Amino acid sequence: MSSEHLSSAHVSGEHVSGEHVSSEDPWAQLQSTALLGTDRRPLPALSGSPAFTAAAAAVAGQDPATGLLELAALATVRRRAGLLPARAPQAARPAAVDLRPVLPEAAASRLGVLLAGRATGGGQANLAELLPQWLAEARARGYRPPAALVPALLDTARARSELRGDVVALAGPLGRWLAEHNPQWRYVLRTVGGDSPAEGERIWQEGLFAERVTHLTRLRRTDPAAALTLLAGTWSTERAEDRLLFLDALQEGLGAADEPFLETALDDRSKNVRATAAELLSSLPGSALGRRMADRALAAVRLADDGRRLLVAPPTACDTAMQRDGIAPSSPTGRGQRAWWLGELLAATPLSTWTSAFGLTPTQLLALPVADETEDATDATDATTDAADAVGSSDQWREELREAWARAAVRQHDADWARVLLGPAPRGARVSPGAPAKLLAVLPPPERAAWTAAFLRSHGLGDAFQLLGACATPWTPPLSTAVVAALERAAASGSYPWSHSGVLGLTERSLAPATAPAVEALATDAAPDTAWSETFARLAGTLRFRAAMLAELE
Repeated sequence: MSSEHLSSAHVSGEHVSGEHVSSEDPWAQLQSTALLGTDRRPLPALSGSPAFTAAAAAVAGQDPATGLLELAALATVRRRAGLLPARAPQAARPAAVDLRPVLPEAAASRLGVLLAGRATGGGQANLAELLPQWLAEARARGYRPPAALVPALLDTARARSELRGDVVALAGPLGRWLAEHNPQWRYVLRTVGGDSPAEGERIWQEGLFAERVTHLTRLRRTDPAAALTLLAGTWSTERAEDRLLFLDALQEGLGAADEPFLETALDDRSKNVRATAAELLSSLPGSALGRRMADRALAAVRLADDGRRLLVAPPTACDTAMQRDGIAPSSPTGRGQRAWWLGELLAATPLSTWTSAFGLTPTQLLALPVADETEDATDATDATTDAADAVGSSDQWREELREAWARAAVRQHDADWARVLLGPAPRGARVSPGAPAKLLAVLPPPERAAWTAAFLRSHGLGDAFQLLGACATPWTPPLSTAVVAALERAAASGSYPWSHSGVLGLTERSLAPATAPAVEALATDAAPDTAWSETFARLAGTLRFRAAMLAELE
């Protein structure tokens, strides 16, 4: 059989150029014979081109088993020689052009070190703590990474989801293009999806829950009205737990246009959804819920006729209207019911209610004594009053008011009230009411740092952990100095570094690089080969590394 003939055959034998082939595939005939055995089935009479059938006939007369192998070899050559080239795959479209400047060479080299997780030169820097900061800085400065590092970037963010926002932004069009070709990096498409209305609608209708929440949150940042429309369109069909988190996403860009929707959510079947809607409405200036709460609050707390004290008459019941506005009828905290109701309605009351109604500043209001209305009134105590609540002392109501006003200050982001409630940093064991770290977060960053530095001068690191977390990074020089001094005191007190692991992690990310010499001095002064010596050396190495990496991104 000539090669010219064989090369014109189709692989399956259904068609051969210039000839018609039997519908029974020769290869299938040979397989059947091999499976049954040549003792039970004679060799097939293969059909095909004259050259092929002649070659097949030439093996006749041999031992059947040998003949079967000869025919198989013949058919194999025919199949392979007749194989037509497959259609060449279409070349993938290239990634979109990225016009951002590429990273400086030193910064690119630093990124390689951070992604590898190994510092060169025996450094002790904690690279895992530094990578997020490097990514945020590089993204803020508008750089693009070298193409060769993009796969490693995407792999890193696949394992550390907290990095995905910065990594996806930094990887740019090339990262998205790679993700379209590698299922391991599909999170990139979910992170950057929704840029067009059609794509956003597809994610909202077909995406996973996390993808939908991400899309809704991103859309709220750019187009709050469009996000609200999207949510309202499917609201009635969403599960209660999903409605809760979707509603929480409305914190982004919350405005007066959201009020009608949130008022409707106050009638939701889920109590958690109702509570979240009420909290959002209470932080919305001028909302109807805020006015309703103000009316209730002014009925429960009034300025005495002589203007020298506040009188408290907490609610005696939680009616249906109060429950609709998000106040639970039963206290989940073990507090007295009336104290619970009072705290909830005061926390949801606009703080401007008090300064407007009483004509006093927050400082003046907080300085007033607080008394129970029943102690001031001449009427007999209401027979329905809960005995435990009725005996509540003035100090109790004063603390209740301060706690509720602190919650309101956080909810309404009111820096004036937060500043007064925090007061100066305490020197003793007393701390400010209502989660000081939350109040601190309402203040401008410089004030947070100054307050926390003052707090650290008379408190331990453990007491300051949440406060330090509320401070903007990098920490200011005064705050960094206070932290280094606190570390020195902790080492001198005989405590172990791992007792302060949380603060040390924050310190590695946030301490001002200028404090590196002071930390190195602590490492030198510490007893050799001790845990504190290693801790200080590692911290100093991290600060040096961080200073160098930030300088490279300039």
